[in-house]
Amino acid sequence: MSSVAINVVGLVGSLRRHSLSGALMRAAQELAPDGLTIEVVDLSALPMYNEDLRADGFPPEVAAFRQRLAAADAFVLSSPEYNRSVSAVLKNAIDWGSRSPGQCFDGKPITVMTSSPGGLGGALANYHLRQIFVYLNGQVLNGPEIMVGDAKAKFDADGRLSDEPTREFIAGHLRRFAEFIAALR
Repeated sequence: MSSVAINVVGLVGSLRRHSLSGALMRAAQELAPDGLTIEVVDLSALPMYNEDLRADGFPPEVAAFRQRLAAADAFVLSSPEYNRSVSAVLKNAIDWGSRSPGQCFDGKPITVMTSSPGGLGGALANYHLRQIFVYLNGQVLNGPEIMVGDAKAKFDADGRLSDEPTREFIAGHLRRFAEFIAALR
């Protein structure tokens, strides 16, 4: 991996305090290799996307969010699967970040993590996010993907990822992501 620090923005697709998606992102922060820092951006202040708001200029909270995205070297997304797709909060954040001028995801490295209490680990949300970023020209790290199934059993009561094989898999994935970012620089 490059010795240059990698500034990664983390977007969590759940606003719930004790969400599995948030716990998965905290695990990624903990397991990230040296030189890769994941800063989670709070999505709760973003208004629902409305073209009328954008036409009048980005609202201040959206402008600040977009500045943070623009400054990022890469992105890690952690999403639940709601109704076999991406959560509204994450899709809303992507919509705000993707509008011109300065589409924030264009050409940037992205990795996607999903989790679910079910056995498929949020696979459909994972694939929907990948479809979105094909259109936005995000450089998504291909498989093996992080899709944590039966997620409630893999985190302890404090929300810490306690399943050792999953921890090892995520740590390895993040090392690959750091290499991917360095190769795209």
